Parts: sequence; structure tokens; C-alpha cells
Amino acid sequence: MKENNTYYTYIMTNYSNSVLYIGVTNNLVRRFLEHKTEFNEKSFTAQYSVHKLVHFECFSSIKDAIAREKQLKAWHRPWKEDLIRKNNPTWDDLSPTILVG
Repeated sequence: MKENNTYYTYIMTNYSNSVLYIGVTNNLVRRFLEHKTEFNEKSFTAQYSVHKLVHFECFSSIKDAIAREKQLKAWHRPWKEDLIRKNNPTWDDLSPTILVG
């Protein structure tokens, strides 16, 4: 079995972009689908209908991905919004770019 050496820090939001969720994973497609299908119906993302992937970053080290997740979680909301708008000005759902393959 091939080991996955790519890790992701990601930001998801709801339809109105009013809620932000920041997470880290080694399988962005699987994790996105878990959020989208509300795999855990009691989770924060299920309760707030957080189904739209608006930002993600790739890392070769899990330590770096976790450090970035912690950094982003500590940021003020306007800083997070600026980060999202930098590469995704219209807050489009980026999931089609990760689901193709």
C-alpha cells in the first residue's frame, strides 16, 4: 500500500459564507465527502451545513499542516476572509477541482 505523503489544511463554509470551519487531513477528497454527506450528523459541519470547500493548502509534513491549521484558527475572521479571497475571490466551491481525477 502506497503511503500518502501529502497533507492538507482546508477551510470550508456554508451556503451564505457565514460559518468557517478549518481542518487538516491526509485525504482531502475523503474528508470533503465526509463533511458534504454529513457522515457524523452531530458534527459542527453537519449542524451548520458546512459543505463548501473554499480554500486548501498542501504540505509534505503533517507537522507543518497542523501548525498551519492552528495558525489559521487563531486568526481573526477578516484575515481568514482575505486569505480566501486572495485565491478564490468569489468564494466558489473548490470541490470540483479535487474530485476530478
